[in-house]
Amino acid sequence: MEASPALSRIGLAGLAVMGQNLALNIAEKGFPISVYNRTTSKVDETVDRAHNEGHLPLSGQYNPRDFVLSLQRPRSVIILVKAGAPVDQTIAALSDHMEPGDSIIDGGNEWYENTERRIQEVSQKGILYLGMGVSGGEEGARFGPSLMPGGSYEAYSNVQDILNKVAAQVEDGPCVTYIGEGGSGNFVKMVHNGIEYGDMQLISEAYDVLRNIGGLSNSELSEIFAEWNRGELESFLIEITADIFKVKDEHGDGELVDKILDKTGMKGTGKWTVQQAAELSVAAPTIAASLDCRYLSGLKEERESAAEALKEAGLKEEVGSVKSGVDKKRLIDDVRQALYASKICSYAQGMNLLRAKSTEKGWNLNFGELARIWKGGCIIRAVFLDRIKKAYQRNPNLASLVVDPEFAKEMVQRQAAWRRVVGLAISAGVSTPGMCASLSYFDTYRRSRLPANLVQAQRDLFGAHTYERIDRPGSFHTEWTKLARQSKTGVGALN
Repeated sequence: MEASPALSRIGLAGLAVMGQNLALNIAEKGFPISVYNRTTSKVDETVDRAHNEGHLPLSGQYNPRDFVLSLQRPRSVIILVKAGAPVDQTIAALSDHMEPGDSIIDGGNEWYENTERRIQEVSQKGILYLGMGVSGGEEGARFGPSLMPGGSYEAYSNVQDILNKVAAQVEDGPCVTYIGEGGSGNFVKMVHNGIEYGDMQLISEAYDVLRNIGGLSNSELSEIFAEWNRGELESFLIEITADIFKVKDEHGDGELVDKILDKTGMKGTGKWTVQQAAELSVAAPTIAASLDCRYLSGLKEERESAAEALKEAGLKEEVGSVKSGVDKKRLIDDVRQALYASKICSYAQGMNLLRAKSTEKGWNLNFGELARIWKGGCIIRAVFLDRIKKAYQRNPNLASLVVDPEFAKEMVQRQAAWRRVVGLAISAGVSTPGMCASLSYFDTYRRSRLPANLVQAQRDLFGAHTYERIDRPGSFHTEWTKLARQSKTGVGALN
């Protein structure tokens, strides 16, 4: 009689590239893993990769029952399938064979309320549930992602040793932490993606200004971004941008970046971030601007028609005249400073959204710890996240990164360069919506008095919405039209 095979420590269902890579990462760290996919060829493919990449302790299973029964109790199963209905279908197929105390961990980009619903549904069978954000793309999944698990703390404890080994490693620990209850892990990953939208938009604007106003070549841009990556802007996105400018087009002359159609895709997490910001009355203009730019980029044919129509109407390109008077060296340094200051505002908006949601849901999010786990593995990993971590350690109740003493000093030092870049771009007709949104956010937030008094007066005039005064307590309503007509200083006095 054959000895039964040893049970695996953990299972993973869903073997697209992300699932395969995460499974191989877990196996490579010494944890025996079972894998399952509805399409059996994907199971074979993963088993072959495990063999070829170092005889890793990974076994393939071909139906849900065998897969679940191949795992040690209490069983922990990661699922990496497309968000929405496929997750529910996978849970249904697996949970039929699971027992109370077993755990399901969804590693997809899921809407946080779906996770909260599933926590309730599987709890009726005694099954524990985690919604875990996974950032870092295919490369991160294989060699060390940033992980954001939220939901059942018991489910997290069952796999904490695995997650600590599998996550990206930085000098102050693995890039994983227990985020909080409910759908907090998914929500944090969603906001991470919103910040990522903002980051990518700001970098593209820096490129646009340097290329079209500064007249820099791709090889010069590659050198500049590589240099920036050795300073305060050091980050994954700056690093890969420097690399992108180097790649030649194998189907023709020049660099590949110039041959790419200027239409940007998206998968929904950026839109969710902006919708949540609106729901929670949190200003997130940089992230919203980045989303609007993706929408506008999709209107390629309309933009080409608009360019023609406005040219016929007499619109002249101002880039040439602005370009001729530009000090290239100064522009490069100004853009570096504008990019950094704009990024601080974008991260501030994301953190403020997380704080508002944490307060609403009672998640008690640790913002310094979130910044720490984003320092490695993930797409927005950057050196200055360590400074964000320290800002929240200094003051866990920090109202905004903009008013942290260290960041405030940097914003003030960079604002002249920031204004020069935005002003130059506007005069040249080069759109910089992310940088403009960040600068407007900074200027609005730092002013102790805004023209909102006039808006509130208008609301009171046409809708009797009342207003508060700066010199006495209470709510007030004024018969504005009646009083204006009686007054000698009314509208007629201007004629």
